[in-house]
Amino acid sequence: SENYMSGIFKEIRAFFNWAYKVKIIDAFPFEGFQMPTERYGSPIYLTLDDVQKIYSADLSEFPNLAVQRDIFVFQCNIGCRIGDLLRLKKRDVINGAVEYIPTKTIKENARTVVVPLNKVAREIVDKYADYPGDQLLPFESSERFNDNIKIILEKAGVTYLVTELDSLTRTEKKVPINEVASSHMARRTFI
Repeated sequence: SENYMSGIFKEIRAFFNWAYKVKIIDAFPFEGFQMPTERYGSPIYLTLDDVQKIYSADLSEFPNLAVQRDIFVFQCNIGCRIGDLLRLKKRDVINGAVEYIPTKTIKENARTVVVPLNKVAREIVDKYADYPGDQLLPFESSERFNDNIKIILEKAGVTYLVTELDSLTRTEKKVPINEVASSHMARRTFI
């Protein structure tokens, strides 16, 4: 897509900019080159009613999906990246809040994030308090998590149409929200 190519061009330009500044090359090859701009559609997120509908969905026939659902709903309530969610330990819950330093920004900006747990997030933490080991939630595999989120939304009946930007054609398209759901949607929902 054009956004992908824009990212590649930025990386190449950064390399040549460095090479030019340290005098490895005599001319900057991107001089006068018009960089393509990245374009993104509006963020797609769940409503609070959607999250409640997902959380209260009866998944008793699918115990693995029920666990994945709890983890997704927890992520919707604390907003961390999936990598940070996987790292969370029971000891990271301090005084009714989750405390952690995001791994993506730890080198440039090592600030502790403190997210108070609301009622639903606290229920989920309490539900898995006796889970063996020190991991906060029983997360088993990130490979299928996004696939499972789509299935969970479908089973919960959260399938209404949303408008998204097609990254290849740069046109709008209507898709069921469950088909575009992912762990990153939990971050947008939290925000």
